[in-house]
Amino acid sequence: PAPEPFSTDSAEALGAYRAVLDTSAGPITLEFMPDKAPEHVPAFLRLARAGVVDGTSFHRVVRGFVVQTGALDTRGPLAEKQQKLVRPLQPEFSATPHDRGTVSMARGDDPASATSSFFMVLGRTPSLDGQYTVFGRVVEGLDVLAAIEAAPLDGETPVTRIEVLSVRVQ
Repeated sequence: PAPEPFSTDSAEALGAYRAVLDTSAGPITLEFMPDKAPEHVPAFLRLARAGVVDGTSFHRVVRGFVVQTGALDTRGPLAEKQQKLVRPLQPEFSATPHDRGTVSMARGDDPASATSSFFMVLGRTPSLDGQYTVFGRVVEGLDVLAAIEAAPLDGETPVTRIEVLSVRVQ
C-alpha cells in the first residue's frame, strides 16, 4: 500500500506547509514545528487535508487561556476513510513555551489520548508547558483569535456557534 500522506516528508518539507483555518470568524493561518512534534505535524496535516477538522466548532473558549476546536462530537459523522485517520498520538512534549498563538493538541487525562481536538493559546500559560504537545503557532489571524475570545459565552461555549468551515493545506 502507498504510504500515508505526509508520512515520508522531511521535517524541512513538513515545516514548509501552512494550514489556513477558514472559520466563521475569519481566517487563521498556522505554521508547524515538525522538529518539536515529528508525529503530530503529519497527523494534523492528514486530518486537515482529509476534511476531518472541517465543520468542527470552537467548543471551548476560556478568555486569557485557550480556544479549542477539532472535537469530532461538534461536527457531522466522518466517512470511513476519515475515521481511519483518527487515532491516539503518543505525547511529544517539548520545552516550547505556551505563549499567545501557540497551537497544541488537546487530550484527556491520558497523555497519549490526543486525536483531533487542538487548542490555540491566548496568553502565556506556563502550566501547559511540558504537559501538552506543541505542534505549531498562529502566524496570521491573531485578530480572529481575539474575536473568538471576545465572543459572548455560555460557560466556556460561544453563545453563537463559531466553526472551522474548512482547512486549506498549502
